[in-house]
Amino acid sequence: MTDAISYVIAAILLLQAVWRGPAALRGRIRERSLWGTMTAMSLAWLMRTNSGKRLVSDLGVHDLATLLKHLLCVIALASLFRYVTAVDAAEIRTGNAGARRVRVGAAAHRYAVFTAAAVSTAMATVFLAWLDRTEVPTAPQFLDRHSGEPALAVYMGLFYAFSGTVIGLCAYQWGSRIRSARGRALRTGLGLMTAGMIIGVAYAAIRIVYSVLAAVRPVSTAHAALQETVTDILLYCSFLFWGIGVLVPAARAARSRFATVRKTVRLHPLWRDLAMVNPDLVAVPPSRLLPHSRVGTVLNTARDVFFGSMSSELRLGRYVTEILDSILELRRRVPDDLYDRALAAVTHGGASEGTAEARARALWIKAALFSAHDPAGRPAGFPTGGGDSLMAEEAWLLRAAAAYAHISPHQVVSLLAEEHAPARREDEDRHHTHVMED
Repeated sequence: MTDAISYVIAAILLLQAVWRGPAALRGRIRERSLWGTMTAMSLAWLMRTNSGKRLVSDLGVHDLATLLKHLLCVIALASLFRYVTAVDAAEIRTGNAGARRVRVGAAAHRYAVFTAAAVSTAMATVFLAWLDRTEVPTAPQFLDRHSGEPALAVYMGLFYAFSGTVIGLCAYQWGSRIRSARGRALRTGLGLMTAGMIIGVAYAAIRIVYSVLAAVRPVSTAHAALQETVTDILLYCSFLFWGIGVLVPAARAARSRFATVRKTVRLHPLWRDLAMVNPDLVAVPPSRLLPHSRVGTVLNTARDVFFGSMSSELRLGRYVTEILDSILELRRRVPDDLYDRALAAVTHGGASEGTAEARARALWIKAALFSAHDPAGRPAGFPTGGGDSLMAEEAWLLRAAAAYAHISPHQVVSLLAEEHAPARREDEDRHHTHVMED
């Protein structure tokens, strides 16, 4: 059962590390530190399992899995604290560090890496040079195997003193930010993480006391089992609260990112057609894999929307800007009455009042693509969103993009044919007059 729980926790942490990997590669200390925490902690949990222990047992050092687990925890906690204090880095750099939380974090941040390195070196020295690492088959737990050794109190004291201090500082940092945090999701996440850290401090305190007692004289089997059960429950609860607390704000960010990507996918066909006729107006040209095929359409959409170093929010903003620039360029190359005729066409075709404008805009754009290389002139009339922000422009573009997918070639041909109808009628009238005069 213990292994099963460890595998679940390790898998959750590893999934988060994989998910945050791209942000860590292109991000700053904050993103890299959180990724490092997730990665090191997932490996530490794997070292608690029988599979993890067997993986390193062939190296010939008894209890090496325990040492690696503790060292990985030290690395993870140091990275976690750097992540926590990186939130206040801007205030520290600008000198706006009036809050006690910021001052405490800045002071501890300066020595976090050095302290972690010193603790790791001291633990490894005690483990390799002082602890009796003779194999004891009847004692499954590390504390039980080294019960009665003074080195146990030093080794475990170093580890849990460092862990408890870092966890306590994290609890203080997160707890101090709950009231000032924006949004219920962030406040809930900070509250859960603070609760998890408080439980973690209790866990570390119990383990320090028990390690000292066990180092003085062997502990009875009943007391050892009770301690192991209580501290395991505290450890699982600490990670449960912390893990959920991390996920709550992340889940909201994931929902926001999903909505952004969904909008970008909806705009992509419109953006792509406009970018193909106005390549000089786009920062990144559209993908052109397997043209004129359904597979190519899927691959090109995926490549344009999901690949590249640009964030989803910036890509959506770029699409909106480039579509608007392309429309402005097309307005200089089409007849001034093209939109009025497009609106009349969709209204005559049965479009409701609520959808007529979006369908007319879509029909205008599709017809205007045929005039992309005509001589430029005065901009023709075309109703844009009239908003003061990209969000306002984005709203009407999404409606136009939805209608754009349903504009048929017949509608475009009919609209373009109307442009030449008056000239043909004038020619026919002149021909009829000439015949009558003859």
